Amino acid sequence: MDKVGLGTFNWMVIIVYLIAMLAVGLYFTKRAGKNTDEFFTAGGKIPAWAAGFSIYATTLSAITYMSTPEQAFLTDWSYAAGNLAIFAIIPILIYFYIPFFRKLNVTSAYEYLEARFGASLRVVGSLLFILFHIGRVAIVVYLPTLAITSVSDINPVLVASIIGVLCIIYTFLGGMEGVIWSDVIQGIILLGGAILVIIIGINYINGGFSTVFTDALADDKLITTENFQFGTAAAAIPIIFLGSIFNNLHQYTASQDVVQRYQTTRSINETNKSLWTNGILALITIPVFYGMGTMLHSYYSHSGGLPEEVNTSAIVPYFIVTTLPSGVAGLLIAAIFAAAQSTISSSLNSISACVITDFKQRFLEKEKKGNDVLLARLVVIIAGILGMAAALYLVSTNRAETWNLFLSITGLFGVPIAAVFALGILTKRANTPGVFIGLGTAAIVAYFVQGTDLTPFAVSMVSFLVAFVAGYLASFVFSNRGKNIKGLTIYTKGDEYIQPISKAE
Repeated sequence: MDKVGLGTFNWMVIIVYLIAMLAVGLYFTKRAGKNTDEFFTAGGKIPAWAAGFSIYATTLSAITYMSTPEQAFLTDWSYAAGNLAIFAIIPILIYFYIPFFRKLNVTSAYEYLEARFGASLRVVGSLLFILFHIGRVAIVVYLPTLAITSVSDINPVLVASIIGVLCIIYTFLGGMEGVIWSDVIQGIILLGGAILVIIIGINYINGGFSTVFTDALADDKLITTENFQFGTAAAAIPIIFLGSIFNNLHQYTASQDVVQRYQTTRSINETNKSLWTNGILALITIPVFYGMGTMLHSYYSHSGGLPEEVNTSAIVPYFIVTTLPSGVAGLLIAAIFAAAQSTISSSLNSISACVITDFKQRFLEKEKKGNDVLLARLVVIIAGILGMAAALYLVSTNRAETWNLFLSITGLFGVPIAAVFALGILTKRANTPGVFIGLGTAAIVAYFVQGTDLTPFAVSMVSFLVAFVAGYLASFVFSNRGKNIKGLTIYTKGDEYIQPISKAE
């Protein structure tokens, strides 16, 4: 396949976007350098709508930006049940989780695990997050790079470097406040870009929207009754929805990159509003990104089909660089960059927060706290370089399978860690040895279940439930005496938590 050059005007649009992102980091540099509260939580002064936009942009990576339309192009809208699951869990988050994160005023999500279970679980949770997200940075740089360069003549090392280096710089400079306002800009660009693709694409199709809709109905590209049945070729919406509930519980209760944003607003009410903002954006995503895939199906159905040499994973960038006018194509490639950078910058700042809060400030002399912003920025650089180095290695060797194995192994503990948070909040019986047994059991079970015919959504359900049930039952073998959990469970949600004088377990 002949690759397409972007052209001068498209490059100018991309460069303007990149400079704008750098300017955001520069603008917040001085404020972010005051202390670690400013660097990690923006001093708690972010408006609810901006925090919600940031959560949305953080959880929507460039991989999602391209794979969601691909899913609608190849099959239907059944995976949109995952977006509905985000909206569905918001009341659960607001009632069961947010009060504890706000009450403890945590910078790191895993501070709750120490208060409830002890320092060992805090260390395990934080370390697993750090390892997984260094790997995630690599994948979020690598996959969009692969997709864009497979249909254009841009050098892959250049693309990976642009995405990675710029993220490191503006995360280093602007801290969480810079990250969040960059997320807002990037979120608007990626949503606006997707809508623009749909509008232009429909305009290119003879008959416009009516043709797209007719094709979608004729080819079962929306939702059919088969999507609600088990054992059919169509994806079962009930399984997708339930599995997404547990996946999203992990993202919104046990993943530092999202939980950290709960402290960036002024009050618990503002945090709740930010979650509803994110939920509404998740619903808007359904017609936008799945609609893009449906439009692309109709477009290529009436224009001779997608060329055989084009991988469907690259269908969005392929359509952009081969079909759209100069300037518009540059803006939409910038939207893919934006989707990648919003995820990466969040990961880098959150990795730094874990290293500083869960390890340096927890176990070393607190008198050295004055140097923590400098150290936090150094961690951003190190984590960014590690992620970028792994991404460039993948670009040069194309050994994605090895890296995916790393992510799948560390990811085995993701949903079970969410079950540990649920055990801590929802039960009084759960204790440290019990939840460790549940965590290990769930990881082992999930490892073997992954090799079956069950969908990833079913694997998530199994791993969460095994961790919860096994952790709860195993806790009966061990004593709960001497551990003060007042104010840490749903049964004493309104009570104040009195932190022990000594943090030793």
